[in-house]
Amino acid sequence: MAITLSQRALNAQPSVVREILKVAERPDILSFAGGLPAPELFPVEAIAQAHAEVFATEGRFALQYSSTEGVAVLRAWLVDRLRSHGIDAEVESTLITHGSQQGIDLAGRVLIDAGAAVAVENPSYLAAIQAFHGYQARFVTIASDDDGMDIDDLERQAEQHAIRVVYLVSCFQNPKGTTLSLPRRYQLLELAARRNIAIIEDDPYGELRFRGQHLPSIAALDKNAVVVRLGSFSKTLAPGMRLGFVTGPREVIRAMAVAKQACDLHTSTLSQRVIAKLLRTFDYETHLEHLRTTYGHRCQVMLECLERTMPAGTTWTRPDGGMFVWMQLPNNLVAEELFVQAIAEKVAFVPGSGFFATDKRYDFIRLNFSNCQPAAIEEGMGRLGRVVARALAGERPRRALAVSGAVVI
Repeated sequence: MAITLSQRALNAQPSVVREILKVAERPDILSFAGGLPAPELFPVEAIAQAHAEVFATEGRFALQYSSTEGVAVLRAWLVDRLRSHGIDAEVESTLITHGSQQGIDLAGRVLIDAGAAVAVENPSYLAAIQAFHGYQARFVTIASDDDGMDIDDLERQAEQHAIRVVYLVSCFQNPKGTTLSLPRRYQLLELAARRNIAIIEDDPYGELRFRGQHLPSIAALDKNAVVVRLGSFSKTLAPGMRLGFVTGPREVIRAMAVAKQACDLHTSTLSQRVIAKLLRTFDYETHLEHLRTTYGHRCQVMLECLERTMPAGTTWTRPDGGMFVWMQLPNNLVAEELFVQAIAEKVAFVPGSGFFATDKRYDFIRLNFSNCQPAAIEEGMGRLGRVVARALAGERPRRALAVSGAVVI
């Protein structure tokens, strides 16, 4: 019997990273591909203790259905923390999600009509592109540099397109690792208010600044523009807990809650109560400082290794936080071809083409530094440097690599 899939399913695009990880996460490969936090820094014992305490004192509640918006005690903690960062949050304007990726999807669901113009950085977070593609967004790509999205270019593009939504990662962007500067944050807010453009501010890495001065969230700077801000515990506690959160105007959060009811009713009650218990008993600030110190060191090791190992003409970003370095290959080398050679050398990265919503570029790669020990970073960058050097010398991959039915050559 033939199954007829919906047009939406037929048009859905698989995640490039998820498909590559099937190959890159082999135990014999040094992988810089996944956007993974360091598992040895997960507060395993504290999370286990929080589970035990929840089961001992509120187990029947933790295993029951809950409200779509989220468990009240966790939302109250979030409101206090967001307010301490200058964000005018309220319990009624806060929604707990199944990871921040669900927040991206729900924001797209309630803000994007088929054919609506959505402005994204060039390049942008590929899972957001994937989510918005499912809602038939018309992507308008905006230039970016070391100070983040070019708001002057956004203004020019807004003159030509009826841009309805701007999506951006405000701090330590995925994939580039760059941060939107403070002047550009104000410039974006002014433009968005004047042209009635909603801003989706994705900020999963903001707590992971290891160099430079903290910048206020876009959501904290202006009350005239519509800002829907996404956050996550995945990068600071553990991604397996699958807890994210959204704050924004009440009517937007209400619409997202209604949309969420059709998806999963509510986020895991157990996970929410465990995290709420953990945050009341655990030294979260000391934990964050440990993450920043560790990731800052690993980033510095990677940058120093790239200086030593990469051939002339190779360039890369120098992030002040987050998890990623974005590298441009010399002489228009094709990252997908290089990936095959890298796997043969037992080192992996993510080719950058999937991060471009339009006008794909094939000469960029994304490197993750947070999930590798310094010694592994040194070895991996040495291997990668040799791969790039051989490619520049004209050596071709010996074979093609199948990735989920597609062939990377």
